[in-house]
Amino acid sequence: MRETRVTLADEAATSRLGRQLAARARAGDVILLEGPLGAGKSPLARAFIRALAGDERLAVPSPTFTLVQVYETPRGEVWHYDLWRLEGPEGLAELGWDEALEGGIVLVEWPGRLGKLAPDRALRLTLGMTETGREAVLWGEERWGDGL
Repeated sequence: MRETRVTLADEAATSRLGRQLAARARAGDVILLEGPLGAGKSPLARAFIRALAGDERLAVPSPTFTLVQVYETPRGEVWHYDLWRLEGPEGLAELGWDEALEGGIVLVEWPGRLGKLAPDRALRLTLGMTETGREAVLWGEERWGDGL
C-alpha cells in the first residue's frame, strides 16, 4: 500500500482523475471518497461512472436521497453510495451492500458511516481544498497511483 498525492487545479482536473481511476478499476474494487462538502467527491464519481459506462452524457445524479444508485456498464455493475444521511452501518444490508461487494465496483461517499464494514483493501481517496485548487490523496495498491 502506498500514498500518492495529486494536485487538481480545477473541476476538470478532478474529472480527469475520475476517468484515470476508472481505467484502472476492476470487479471487486471499492473506492472510499472522503473530504468535506464541495471538495469534489460527486464530480469525481460522476466522471468515473461515465468513463466506465463509455457515455460522457450519462445522467449520474448524486445518490444523496436514494443513498445508492446502480449502473450497468460494459465492465460490470457500479454501485455508487452516498452515506451522508445514513445513521450507521446497520442500514447497509437494505442497500445491497453485500451484493455490491460480490463483484461490483463500489464507490462510497462519506465512508465514515461504514464503520467496521469498510473493506481493508479499499482505495481511500481524500479530496481537500488548497489555496490553488484541490488536492487528492490516494492510499491503496500501487496500481491506483502509478503515473498520476
